[in-house]
Amino acid sequence: MGTLLRAALRRLPTPRRHRCPLPAAASRPLGSGAGAQGGKENPSPSLRKDRADTVIIGGGCVGVSLAYHLAKAGLKDVILLEKSELTAGSTWHAAGLTTYFHPGINLKKIHAYSIKLYEKLEEETGQAVGFHQPGSIRIASTPTRVDEFKYQMTRAGWHPTEQYLITPEKVQELFPLLNMDMVLAGLYNPGDGHIDPYSLTMALAAGARKHGAQLNYPVQVTNLNPRSDGTWEVETPLGVIQAKRIVNTAGFWAREIGKMIGLQHPLIPVHHQYVVTATIPEVKALKRELPVIRDLEGSYYLRQERDGLLFGPYESEKKMKLQDSWVTNGVPPGFGKELFESDLDRIMEHIEAAMEMVPVLKQADIINTIAGPITYSPDILPMVGPHQGVRNYWVAIGFGYGIIHAGGIGKYLSDWILEGEPPFDLIELDPNRYGKWTTTEYTAAKARESYGFNNIVGYPKEERFAGRPTERAGALYDLLKSKCSMGFHAGWEQPHWFYKPGDETGYKPSFRRTNWFDPVGREYKQVMEKVGVIDLSPFGKFKVKGTDSVKLLDHLFANVVPKVGTTNISHMLTPKGKVYAELTVSQLYPGEFMLITGSGSELHDLRWIEEEIVRGGYKVEIENVTDEMGVLGVAGPYARQVLQKLTAEDLSDVSFKFLQSKHLKLSDIAVTAIRISYTGELGWELYHRKEDSVALYSAIMEAGQKEGIDNFGTYALNALRLEKGFRAWGAEMNCDTNPLEAGLEYFVKLNKPADFIGKQTLKKIKEKGLKRRLVYLTLETDDVDPEGNESVWHNGKVIGNTTSGSFSYSAQRSLAFAYVPTELGKVGQKLEVELLGKNYSATVIQEPLVLTEPTRMRLQRKGESPKI
Repeated sequence: MGTLLRAALRRLPTPRRHRCPLPAAASRPLGSGAGAQGGKENPSPSLRKDRADTVIIGGGCVGVSLAYHLAKAGLKDVILLEKSELTAGSTWHAAGLTTYFHPGINLKKIHAYSIKLYEKLEEETGQAVGFHQPGSIRIASTPTRVDEFKYQMTRAGWHPTEQYLITPEKVQELFPLLNMDMVLAGLYNPGDGHIDPYSLTMALAAGARKHGAQLNYPVQVTNLNPRSDGTWEVETPLGVIQAKRIVNTAGFWAREIGKMIGLQHPLIPVHHQYVVTATIPEVKALKRELPVIRDLEGSYYLRQERDGLLFGPYESEKKMKLQDSWVTNGVPPGFGKELFESDLDRIMEHIEAAMEMVPVLKQADIINTIAGPITYSPDILPMVGPHQGVRNYWVAIGFGYGIIHAGGIGKYLSDWILEGEPPFDLIELDPNRYGKWTTTEYTAAKARESYGFNNIVGYPKEERFAGRPTERAGALYDLLKSKCSMGFHAGWEQPHWFYKPGDETGYKPSFRRTNWFDPVGREYKQVMEKVGVIDLSPFGKFKVKGTDSVKLLDHLFANVVPKVGTTNISHMLTPKGKVYAELTVSQLYPGEFMLITGSGSELHDLRWIEEEIVRGGYKVEIENVTDEMGVLGVAGPYARQVLQKLTAEDLSDVSFKFLQSKHLKLSDIAVTAIRISYTGELGWELYHRKEDSVALYSAIMEAGQKEGIDNFGTYALNALRLEKGFRAWGAEMNCDTNPLEAGLEYFVKLNKPADFIGKQTLKKIKEKGLKRRLVYLTLETDDVDPEGNESVWHNGKVIGNTTSGSFSYSAQRSLAFAYVPTELGKVGQKLEVELLGKNYSATVIQEPLVLTEPTRMRLQRKGESPKI
């Protein structure tokens, strides 16, 4: 099979570090003449200025896009420094694919902006960009893939970009060269296509210069010196530039730039190969350009290249190749527009899959093969934004798909730099999602996994296991790992759900209810009727103290500052009134506070607080104690009974009230106990030295034998918090939402004297009135439950989206939060929620579904009968 193609592949020369001006596929797609107009760059190896507002380091498409957007927005003194020439590195040899599709929610906005920009860039700059938009089709050849497409379509309705689930007949009409025996459905994005990366970058460069940015090359950055006022000295062979901020957009050189200031960016170059065929008669005979296809089971993309085809596979994690010597020894000096030696044996199974799917490939001849470096982060997503621990140092690095991200990321970062807050929430790209636990070994293992899993089915509640556990795993990991299904949270291992005899154990992903469904119900019942223990150690934990600590927190948080010995829920807002973070704040001693945030928000929140400390000149110390402290949650009607056995401290409701915090000893172990629980039931969070975790856990479990104590995990916790109407940061609230529409008025004290961040904006929002609000829904479903981000329908139109959801083991039906227009938010309103291609009836109900334990106790004292 495919003897001509095989022979062509064998004949193809494979020079090591092959130096060439540009491969045909990367330079002039489909005879576009890309690069013909002003494509030749004139190097300008001079600085001309010794001061800049922003210095961008790296002249690939992302760095040049940022220069273009900053300059176009009116920022003066933008200087880009490139060590060799523009597009050197990964940009010049990219296959140039552009797509509206992304399984994430807000990354769709990045993709959409990029495509809209590329459509008008040639007109704006006079530079041809070689942009083709024949559309793209993702191929489903298994029933599970069809479910995945339905799952993705559920998330497409409330986004403005076109996306359709199409029949095999429609797939064949759009791409008549496919083997239709293998096609069950297609996911079609009409606006997709491909662009010439070299010409795109040159057009962005022309636009950047037009608006006043300086693009200097070849100019190498040799050192970076932070100054005490937060500015930078950028050293080059041609002199020093003093900059207000620097942005690292250096591609696979980004690690070297980071090392100059003591940062180890978790990045690694991956060998990516693609192959270009000669003219194929059947392709040449077509009257219109073929859409790009992505054969997900075969794990490759394929598009038309002139009158032939270009296809690029993603090999399995065992076969793919990392350039790990660059991580240990650095990128070879002078490497710029070189290629690696191709290894066609490595991709042969994908070539055979492509020949099976597109039979005309069997007779095709090969004219080019490209094997070049692209940079991967551990989770395949780039790292974008300001970096915690270093003032005025920003990054836009780790792009496995830099061409489609370049335009949108340039705009996103430009807006953030100029306006002081991100234009929308992209915490999944936060560089601060990684920490000291992210070792080189972990990075390599995850990059290998991420590349190999490029086209695997994207399930809800996805877990990936390479590189785990990390050194941060947690004190209880060894004790619990055989008893539960673990989830990964910022380096920690945290139980999702626990096994009992007869359960189907292990990670069994599905788009429908799966092996964890009944065990989670069992854990839910455990907490509601008895007492459960949960490991909450992944929380981010900070201690704040100093002369100005109260003043700082009053400025940072929309809530009041809690009194000594008490705790509250507080939100940090952005200047535009968005919810930047939600934290639990406790004043442990006069002027000394403990701040608790979610595991994924640890350094995201710390960076924001640190910046405010510097900006306001507050006399405070902040210490990140996340890794030093363990946390156990104990919750349920017997929680007090169990813990009282271990301490002489009076834990009665009179002595230890809801939202109080105390230092006490449990079984002779010192803990800071806070009477709070995300379950909404009677409970405490117990903060302690990590080295005491096993002893404390064991003492609690032993003390609770009579009460039938048992473990519970985060899946049950989620079901419990949803029934109580508790919001979650990252779902019901984030940088896309304000606290008023999220129903957080109780925590926002607009009348407090302090002028907290976002206060004035929030007052204006309140005066104008809200256009949408968060509502609480029950759904009539079958074997599927809402996860969040599904489309909400009314009268045949998409009118909103869910934010999170779960099965309610109390009401025995599905439950979800959703944003809808205010006029559709009244209790009793009938709506529909789309799940796996079907619209299920939903009803807006009064929240919460189940009253919290403190509320029930208060009503009982009044002689009322509370609902549970």
